[in-house]
Amino acid sequence: MLDETDDIHPLFSGAPKTTEFRKLRKRIVRETREAMDRYGMVRRGDRWLVCLSGGKDSYTLLAVLHELKWRGLLPVDLLACNLDQGQPGFPATVLPDFLKQMGVEHRIEYADTYSIVKQKVPAGRTYCALCSRLRRGNLYRIAREEGCSAVVLGHHRDDILETFFLNLFHGGKVATMPPKLLNDEGDLCVLRPLAHVAEADCARFAAAMNYPIIPCDLCGSQDGLQRQAIKAMLDTWEEKAPGRRGKMFSALMSVRPSHMLDTALFDFAGLMGTEPENSTEMEGSR
Repeated sequence: MLDETDDIHPLFSGAPKTTEFRKLRKRIVRETREAMDRYGMVRRGDRWLVCLSGGKDSYTLLAVLHELKWRGLLPVDLLACNLDQGQPGFPATVLPDFLKQMGVEHRIEYADTYSIVKQKVPAGRTYCALCSRLRRGNLYRIAREEGCSAVVLGHHRDDILETFFLNLFHGGKVATMPPKLLNDEGDLCVLRPLAHVAEADCARFAAAMNYPIIPCDLCGSQDGLQRQAIKAMLDTWEEKAPGRRGKMFSALMSVRPSHMLDTALFDFAGLMGTEPENSTEMEGSR
């Protein structure tokens, strides 16, 4: 079905007809469906706010979700949303023009979080934490205004792995981005349908489709970020042992609480062998 060229969503219009691209596209679609099924993301009749930054990952997310909906495989309504955060030089017309051309229902929201981040974050410190917190607050507000049940993000497998190591090395905890999360208020789910998709596949897909990529000039302008160091470490491991990222990601899906050290997850104190039959007799003979 996915190979038909006479019945296709506009987001896939002009897609390369090479065997390599067909395989890439099928793999991304398959892995997206696997994640949605595995983590129970889809509830028929829901409305999703699909967050679009203009980067390769969010374009891939947008295209795959609309392809699945176009094929009748995703029974939810989709609303694309771009939050213009007031970054100087941001090409404000690129995404609206693109989404109109593709026939994608969308909302463009302006909220100058850039000035707040620049004002609040000391020189030399990372912008990402405050920037993402302000962005998340605005996206939650928009989702509620639009009657959406979920905020859908373009984080992929590599983002999840990098966050795991950031928490491990710098946060002192074993945790990462979950593919599905209920917000603190309990009224919105945060979904990451690309959780099983490799970053390299997102990059190849967006480049092959020639989507108009918009770089992030805020966090992307800072050097020496901890996440960049983690990414470089994973790249080195992958180069030395191809497939290492896939193995590590599989490990995150196969956690054995009894082989960790968290007493909140496993009752180590109650883990006892059977009492020897002659224990009473031995005690009395002392």
